[in-house]
Amino acid sequence: MQTKVENNKAWFLVLPVFIIVAFSAIIPLMTVVNYSVQDIFDPYTRYFVGTEWFKQVMLDSRLHEALLRQFLYSFTILAIEVPLGICVALMMPTKGRGASLALILVAIPLLIPWNVVGTIWQIFGRADIGLFGAFMSYIGVDYNYASDPTDAWLTVVLMDVWHWTPLIALLCYSGLRAIPEVYYQAARIDQASRWAVFRYIQLPKLSNVLIIGVLLRFMDSFMIYTEPFVLTGGGPGSSTTFLSQSLVTQSIGQFDLGPAAAFSLVYFLIILLVCWVFYTTIMNMQKDK
Repeated sequence: MQTKVENNKAWFLVLPVFIIVAFSAIIPLMTVVNYSVQDIFDPYTRYFVGTEWFKQVMLDSRLHEALLRQFLYSFTILAIEVPLGICVALMMPTKGRGASLALILVAIPLLIPWNVVGTIWQIFGRADIGLFGAFMSYIGVDYNYASDPTDAWLTVVLMDVWHWTPLIALLCYSGLRAIPEVYYQAARIDQASRWAVFRYIQLPKLSNVLIIGVLLRFMDSFMIYTEPFVLTGGGPGSSTTFLSQSLVTQSIGQFDLGPAAAFSLVYFLIILLVCWVFYTTIMNMQKDK
């Protein structure tokens, strides 16, 4: 029997990847961990404080309020964007020039930079020059996202739904296109209703795609910063101030590097924990089926 010779020199081919990851992720993360246990006065003066900053962050009422606001925002847009994206995907044509045109039109919001999206909705919501603001004034609704917290919150949610629902729609569309035609032929032979086709054929086949979509949208919405910052600046008051903006204010605005580093690590762990819970729950639901 011939002995198989292993050539471990192939690991040198992935060495550049490890180096890039080390400089772009691991080293910055270790730097943040280092800052989180020190009280930094200037580049040359710092004192070790242990877990003091973590205790301060965990007892900070502003963090608690921003965290609740962040969860409410993320779950709200998931509850809207996932069903809406599925509906859009189901209505999109699958053949002919209409299919290509529909894909282009649906994908347009995804191509717009985040800061431009905030600027678009900043103008769009104004009653004097914006179409949406003028329409709300025309129908008699007292709408002003710059002064009313409820209006600001709803505007940020609508902005995110407009910007990111196409991602869910395109993912679901690709999942629907991957379903073999024989499933639909069998459904027609059995005279299955449109709801039955969706419930027993399309939705189960979309489960893996939806897992990806839900995780991507949750992580992105939980880290949202640019759009609400450009639109409302976190106001009125703190009604649209999310965790990321609180972190930026603390680290750059106040230059509290130690508390900000501890804050960012807690923020990072919350995202990992919630994503793990999401993924585990969905996978267990699939196994039960």
